[in-house]
Amino acid sequence: MLIHPHIDPVALKLGPLAIHWYGLTYLAAFALFWYLGTRRTAHQPFARLNWTKRDVEDILFLGVMGVVAGGRFGYCLFYKPAYYLSHQLEIFYVWQGGMSFHGGLLGVVVAMMWFGYSRKRGFWQVADFVAPCVPTGLMMGRIGNFINGELWGRVASSDLPWGMVFRGAGELPRHPSQLYQIAMEGALLFVLLWLYARKERKSGQVAAVFLVGYGIFRFVAEFFREPDAHLGILSLGMTMGQWLCVPMILGGAGIWLWAQRRKI
Repeated sequence: MLIHPHIDPVALKLGPLAIHWYGLTYLAAFALFWYLGTRRTAHQPFARLNWTKRDVEDILFLGVMGVVAGGRFGYCLFYKPAYYLSHQLEIFYVWQGGMSFHGGLLGVVVAMMWFGYSRKRGFWQVADFVAPCVPTGLMMGRIGNFINGELWGRVASSDLPWGMVFRGAGELPRHPSQLYQIAMEGALLFVLLWLYARKERKSGQVAAVFLVGYGIFRFVAEFFREPDAHLGILSLGMTMGQWLCVPMILGGAGIWLWAQRRKI
Protein backbone atom coordinates (compact mmCIF):
# COMPACT_ATOMS: atom_id res chain seq x y z
CA MET A 1 0.00 0.00 0.00
CA LEU A 2 1.35 3.41 -1.00
CA ILE A 3 0.79 6.82 0.56
CA HIS A 4 0.15 9.75 -1.72
CA PRO A 5 3.14 12.07 -1.34
CA HIS A 6 2.37 15.37 0.30
CA ILE A 7 3.34 17.94 -2.33
CA ASP A 8 2.90 21.62 -1.60
CA PRO A 9 0.49 22.90 -4.28
CA VAL A 10 2.55 26.09 -4.41
CA ALA A 11 5.63 25.41 -6.53
CA LEU A 12 7.25 28.80 -6.08
CA LYS A 13 6.66 32.01 -4.13
CA LEU A 14 7.91 35.36 -5.37
CA GLY A 15 6.91 37.82 -2.68
CA PRO A 16 3.09 37.99 -2.65
CA LEU A 17 2.93 35.98 -5.88
CA ALA A 18 2.34 32.23 -5.50
CA ILE A 19 2.90 29.99 -8.51
CA HIS A 20 0.96 26.74 -8.22
CA TRP A 21 1.95 23.41 -9.72
CA TYR A 22 -1.47 23.17 -11.34
CA GLY A 23 -0.86 26.43 -13.16
CA LEU A 24 2.53 25.19 -14.32
CA THR A 25 0.97 22.03 -15.73
CA TYR A 26 -1.42 24.21 -17.75
CA LEU A 27 1.52 26.23 -19.07
CA ALA A 28 3.27 22.99 -19.98
CA ALA A 29 0.13 21.82 -21.79
CA PHE A 30 -0.01 25.01 -23.85
CA ALA A 31 3.72 24.80 -24.63
CA LEU A 32 3.34 21.20 -25.80
CA PHE A 33 0.41 22.16 -27.99
CA TRP A 34 2.48 24.92 -29.61
CA TYR A 35 5.42 22.57 -30.18
CA LEU A 36 3.32 19.76 -31.63
CA GLY A 37 1.26 22.21 -33.66
CA THR A 38 4.38 23.63 -35.32
CA ARG A 39 5.45 20.07 -36.12
CA ARG A 40 1.99 19.40 -37.51
CA THR A 41 2.31 22.21 -40.07
CA ALA A 42 4.85 20.02 -41.89
CA HIS A 43 2.37 17.13 -42.17
CA GLN A 44 0.03 16.68 -45.11
CA PRO A 45 -2.39 18.08 -46.02
CA PHE A 46 -1.49 21.06 -43.82
CA ALA A 47 1.86 21.79 -45.47
CA ARG A 48 0.05 21.87 -48.82
CA LEU A 49 -2.63 24.14 -47.34
CA ASN A 50 -0.03 26.60 -46.04
CA TRP A 51 -0.59 26.30 -42.31
CA THR A 52 1.91 28.47 -40.40
CA LYS A 53 3.21 29.01 -36.88
CA ARG A 54 0.97 32.07 -36.71
CA ASP A 55 -2.03 29.80 -37.26
CA VAL A 56 -0.85 27.60 -34.38
CA GLU A 57 -0.47 30.59 -32.06
CA ASP A 58 -3.89 31.99 -32.96
CA ILE A 59 -5.73 28.73 -32.57
CA LEU A 60 -3.94 28.11 -29.27
CA PHE A 61 -5.13 31.49 -27.96
CA LEU A 62 -8.71 30.81 -29.02
CA GLY A 63 -8.51 27.27 -27.69
CA VAL A 64 -7.39 28.44 -24.24
CA MET A 65 -10.41 30.72 -24.03
CA GLY A 66 -12.65 27.90 -25.22
CA VAL A 67 -11.26 25.47 -22.63
CA VAL A 68 -11.73 27.88 -19.73
CA ALA A 69 -15.17 29.16 -20.70
CA GLY A 70 -16.53 25.83 -21.94
CA GLY A 71 -15.00 23.85 -19.09
CA ARG A 72 -16.58 26.11 -16.49
CA PHE A 73 -20.02 26.33 -18.10
CA GLY A 74 -19.97 22.59 -18.78
CA TYR A 75 -19.26 21.84 -15.14
CA CYS A 76 -22.12 24.09 -14.03
CA LEU A 77 -24.51 22.56 -16.58
CA PHE A 78 -23.57 18.87 -16.34
CA TYR A 79 -22.67 18.47 -12.68
CA LYS A 80 -24.47 21.14 -10.59
CA PRO A 81 -27.23 22.68 -12.71
CA ALA A 82 -29.66 23.24 -9.84
CA TYR A 83 -27.08 24.98 -7.65
CA TYR A 84 -25.82 27.33 -10.34
CA LEU A 85 -29.33 28.08 -11.51
CA SER A 86 -29.89 29.54 -8.04
CA HIS A 87 -26.40 31.12 -7.81
CA GLN A 88 -25.92 32.39 -11.34
CA LEU A 89 -23.12 34.86 -10.59
CA GLU A 90 -20.99 32.03 -9.20
CA ILE A 91 -20.82 30.55 -12.68
CA PHE A 92 -18.09 33.13 -13.31
CA TYR A 93 -16.15 32.32 -10.11
CA VAL A 94 -13.59 30.21 -11.93
CA TRP A 95 -11.13 30.58 -9.04
CA GLN A 96 -13.42 28.40 -6.91
CA GLY A 97 -12.64 25.40 -9.11
CA GLY A 98 -14.95 23.14 -11.06
CA MET A 99 -14.15 22.32 -14.70
CA SER A 100 -15.56 19.73 -17.07
CA PHE A 101 -13.55 18.15 -19.89
CA HIS A 102 -16.67 17.60 -21.97
CA GLY A 103 -17.65 21.25 -21.52
CA GLY A 104 -14.12 22.30 -22.41
CA LEU A 105 -14.36 20.18 -25.55
CA LEU A 106 -17.50 22.03 -26.61
CA GLY A 107 -15.73 25.32 -25.94
CA VAL A 108 -12.83 24.24 -28.15
CA VAL A 109 -15.28 23.23 -30.89
CA VAL A 110 -16.70 26.76 -30.86
CA ALA A 111 -13.16 28.18 -30.94
CA MET A 112 -12.29 25.98 -33.93
CA MET A 113 -15.45 27.05 -35.73
CA TRP A 114 -14.55 30.71 -35.24
CA PHE A 115 -10.95 30.14 -36.33
CA GLY A 116 -12.07 28.25 -39.44
CA TYR A 117 -14.57 30.97 -40.33
CA SER A 118 -12.07 33.78 -39.84
CA ARG A 119 -9.35 32.00 -41.88
CA LYS A 120 -11.69 30.51 -44.47
CA ARG A 121 -10.68 26.98 -43.53
CA GLY A 122 -13.12 24.10 -43.25
CA PHE A 123 -14.11 22.98 -39.76
CA TRP A 124 -12.90 19.41 -40.25
CA GLN A 125 -9.56 20.62 -41.56
CA VAL A 126 -9.10 22.61 -38.35
CA ALA A 127 -10.34 19.76 -36.15
CA ASP A 128 -7.98 17.27 -37.81
CA PHE A 129 -5.07 19.64 -37.27
CA VAL A 130 -5.84 20.17 -33.58
CA ALA A 131 -6.79 16.64 -32.49
CA PRO A 132 -3.32 15.00 -32.26
CA CYS A 133 -2.01 17.95 -30.24
CA VAL A 134 -4.60 17.61 -27.47
CA PRO A 135 -3.77 14.39 -25.52
CA THR A 136 -0.49 15.72 -24.11
CA GLY A 137 -2.41 18.66 -22.68
CA LEU A 138 -4.87 16.28 -21.05
CA MET A 139 -1.94 14.35 -19.63
CA MET A 140 -0.48 17.49 -18.05
CA GLY A 141 -3.84 18.31 -16.49
CA ARG A 142 -4.03 14.86 -14.87
CA ILE A 143 -0.49 15.28 -13.58
CA GLY A 144 -1.75 18.43 -11.87
CA ASN A 145 -4.65 16.47 -10.38
CA PHE A 146 -2.24 13.88 -8.99
CA ILE A 147 0.07 16.50 -7.50
CA ASN A 148 -2.90 18.12 -5.80
CA GLY A 149 -4.18 14.73 -4.56
CA GLU A 150 -7.61 15.34 -6.08
CA LEU A 151 -10.02 13.35 -8.23
CA TRP A 152 -8.76 10.15 -6.63
CA GLY A 153 -9.99 6.67 -7.47
CA ARG A 154 -12.42 4.25 -5.90
CA VAL A 155 -11.53 2.07 -2.96
CA ALA A 156 -9.23 -0.73 -4.13
CA SER A 157 -8.48 -4.20 -2.86
CA SER A 158 -5.90 -4.25 -0.09
CA ASP A 159 -3.93 -6.69 -2.29
CA LEU A 160 -3.45 -4.11 -5.05
CA PRO A 161 0.30 -3.36 -5.00
CA TRP A 162 -0.16 0.24 -6.19
CA GLY A 163 -3.24 0.98 -4.07
CA MET A 164 -2.75 4.46 -2.63
CA VAL A 165 -4.07 6.29 0.43
CA PHE A 166 -5.03 9.87 -0.37
CA ARG A 167 -5.30 12.56 2.28
CA GLY A 168 -8.92 13.53 2.74
CA ALA A 169 -10.19 10.28 1.26
CA GLY A 170 -10.03 8.11 4.37
CA GLU A 171 -7.55 5.44 5.32
CA LEU A 172 -8.44 2.80 2.73
CA PRO A 173 -6.24 2.30 -0.34
CA ARG A 174 -7.66 3.64 -3.58
CA HIS A 175 -6.93 3.34 -7.26
CA PRO A 176 -4.61 6.18 -8.35
CA SER A 177 -7.01 6.86 -11.20
CA GLN A 178 -5.20 10.05 -12.15
CA LEU A 179 -2.23 7.88 -13.17
CA TYR A 180 -4.51 5.59 -15.17
CA GLN A 181 -5.83 8.60 -17.04
CA ILE A 182 -2.32 9.97 -17.60
CA ALA A 183 -1.40 6.65 -19.21
CA MET A 184 -4.57 6.11 -21.27
CA GLU A 185 -6.06 9.50 -22.17
CA GLY A 186 -2.65 11.12 -22.31
CA ALA A 187 0.33 9.01 -23.38
CA LEU A 188 -1.40 6.10 -25.16
CA LEU A 189 -3.97 8.25 -26.96
CA PHE A 190 -1.25 10.64 -28.09
CA VAL A 191 0.92 7.87 -29.55
CA LEU A 192 -1.99 6.20 -31.35
CA LEU A 193 -3.41 9.45 -32.69
CA TRP A 194 -0.08 10.94 -33.73
CA LEU A 195 0.86 7.81 -35.66
CA TYR A 196 -2.60 7.61 -37.27
CA ALA A 197 -2.44 11.27 -38.29
CA ARG A 198 1.02 11.05 -39.88
CA LYS A 199 -0.63 9.58 -42.96
CA GLU A 200 -3.05 11.86 -44.77
CA ARG A 201 -6.60 10.83 -43.97
CA LYS A 202 -9.99 11.84 -45.26
CA SER A 203 -11.24 15.09 -43.80
CA GLY A 204 -12.75 14.52 -40.35
CA GLN A 205 -11.26 11.09 -39.67
CA VAL A 206 -8.43 12.20 -37.37
CA ALA A 207 -10.84 14.19 -35.23
CA ALA A 208 -13.21 11.22 -35.23
CA VAL A 209 -10.49 8.89 -33.95
CA PHE A 210 -9.78 11.34 -31.14
CA LEU A 211 -13.45 11.34 -30.11
CA VAL A 212 -13.66 7.54 -30.13
CA GLY A 213 -10.28 7.04 -28.45
CA TYR A 214 -10.81 9.55 -25.68
CA GLY A 215 -14.38 8.38 -25.14
CA ILE A 216 -13.31 4.74 -24.72
CA PHE A 217 -10.32 5.49 -22.47
CA ARG A 218 -12.29 7.87 -20.27
CA PHE A 219 -15.20 5.41 -20.08
CA VAL A 220 -12.81 2.71 -18.82
CA ALA A 221 -11.09 5.07 -16.38
CA GLU A 222 -14.44 5.96 -14.81
CA PHE A 223 -14.73 2.41 -13.47
CA PHE A 224 -11.76 3.20 -11.22
CA ARG A 225 -12.42 6.88 -10.50
CA GLU A 226 -14.51 7.94 -7.50
CA PRO A 227 -17.83 9.36 -8.78
CA ASP A 228 -18.78 12.90 -7.84
CA ALA A 229 -20.20 12.76 -4.33
CA HIS A 230 -23.32 14.77 -5.18
CA LEU A 231 -24.11 12.59 -8.22
CA GLY A 232 -22.85 9.11 -7.39
CA ILE A 233 -23.71 6.28 -9.76
CA LEU A 234 -26.45 7.10 -12.24
CA SER A 235 -28.75 4.86 -14.28
CA LEU A 236 -27.39 1.60 -15.71
CA GLY A 237 -24.62 1.74 -13.13
CA MET A 238 -22.78 4.45 -15.06
CA THR A 239 -21.25 7.72 -13.88
CA MET A 240 -21.90 11.14 -15.38
CA GLY A 241 -18.48 10.97 -17.03
CA GLN A 242 -19.41 7.70 -18.72
CA TRP A 243 -22.75 9.00 -19.91
CA LEU A 244 -21.02 12.02 -21.44
CA CYS A 245 -18.58 9.68 -23.22
CA VAL A 246 -21.31 7.69 -24.94
CA PRO A 247 -22.22 10.43 -27.48
CA MET A 248 -18.50 11.04 -28.05
CA ILE A 249 -17.89 7.41 -29.00
CA LEU A 250 -21.01 7.08 -31.13
CA GLY A 251 -20.54 10.50 -32.73
CA GLY A 252 -16.88 9.81 -33.47
CA ALA A 253 -17.68 6.46 -35.07
CA GLY A 254 -20.42 8.07 -37.16
CA ILE A 255 -18.12 10.88 -38.31
CA TRP A 256 -15.40 8.40 -39.31
CA LEU A 257 -17.82 6.33 -41.38
CA TRP A 258 -19.33 9.45 -42.95
CA ALA A 259 -15.85 10.71 -43.87
CA GLN A 260 -14.85 7.31 -45.26
CA ARG A 261 -17.78 7.34 -47.66
CA ARG A 262 -17.04 10.84 -48.92
CA LYS A 263 -15.21 11.21 -52.23
CA ILE A 264 -12.79 13.79 -50.81
